[in-house]
Amino acid sequence: MADRVTVIGWDGSPLTAAARSALSAATLVAGAAHHLALPEVPAGAERIRLGSVDLAARRIAGHRGSPVVLADGDPGFFGVVRTLRAPQYGLEVEVVPAVSSVATAFARAGMPWDDAQVVVAHQRTLRRAVNVCRAHAKVAVLTSPGAGPAELALLLDGVHRTFVICEELGTEREQVTVLTSDKVADHSWRDPNVVIVIGGAASVSGGGWVAGREPGYPPAVRGWALTPERGRHPVGEGESVQLRAAQLARTGPRLGDLVWDIGCGSGEFAADAARFGAAVIAVDDDPAACIRTDAAARRYGVQLQTVRGRAPHVLERLPEPDVVRIGGGGAPVVTACADRRPERIVTHASTRDEAEAIGSALADGGYTVTCSLLQSVELDPADAWSERERAVVFLLSGHRGDHAP
Repeated sequence: MADRVTVIGWDGSPLTAAARSALSAATLVAGAAHHLALPEVPAGAERIRLGSVDLAARRIAGHRGSPVVLADGDPGFFGVVRTLRAPQYGLEVEVVPAVSSVATAFARAGMPWDDAQVVVAHQRTLRRAVNVCRAHAKVAVLTSPGAGPAELALLLDGVHRTFVICEELGTEREQVTVLTSDKVADHSWRDPNVVIVIGGAASVSGGGWVAGREPGYPPAVRGWALTPERGRHPVGEGESVQLRAAQLARTGPRLGDLVWDIGCGSGEFAADAARFGAAVIAVDDDPAACIRTDAAARRYGVQLQTVRGRAPHVLERLPEPDVVRIGGGGAPVVTACADRRPERIVTHASTRDEAEAIGSALADGGYTVTCSLLQSVELDPADAWSERERAVVFLLSGHRGDHAP
């Protein structure tokens, strides 16, 4: 039985001496068709076309000899190494790495990538990958059949991005194409490919200290649910800082989520949710609220999409949300949101009767409902701790237990 497997990364360049040595001694070689066609693969070695890595791992674990697995790019970066190291196979893994396809794609584009998000798009994770592309200015997407450039572009409908599509990197058929997102779905694309999605306020100067992006950027801003400067950034009715903090805690926006902020008002909640890394669509019938929300996004250096329209009718054309914050509209809007089955819905009410109506709408939609009465009093330490503002509100939230990750 094999207890050791060598995994060789291949990026299209000649194999290293270590890779050639491991291949020359191989009695079993697993890889894609273009890997198995390499001249260095021994003629007498058993060959496995790599489809399911789990099936291949079982075959390798039961093989008597010296197995080798060939994989594109760096096999330790979203590659086969994780599966092969699973305890049930009992394999010791030796890795001969190559340049990852993501690094190669950014090299072809002539761009730095320490500030990029990197996501994998399968059919079941495609929507979350698209949400990352909505929320961030530079994203590399490792695609798969059924979750390629065209599918990404179609789901980004209404959000302008530039796509750098790198097909069959490292092969003789390598091709790099740059298109705006509205043109991508008009073409057919060859697998495998890496898509760099660019848009919004991408940084072109300076450098950070952490790959991807600094959490809660811009880094000069610390804290959540911050108090806007009085007079410059007005806070609407029912938008106290304390309520916003509680709503953020209940919704828990995160990378890969799509957040609906219905009745976005000042835009402060939408900007905070975007600072957590979520994609945000902010909806309001008031054009001034949309302008304030766009200004809040610029102030915090985040990206979000504003949609002018009246709920619930405007919601019909929006993509599916993960969490929803409702700033106004009462039970009818809550019911319309519940019909879209997000994981969480958070809203507030000014009276007990309104809170009961909203709670019933959430419960009828299949949600577990919680309600709290929040009272906050803002004091002015500079004026003998006098009372400056008082707010009393019912905070309601609904949670579904059947939401897929």
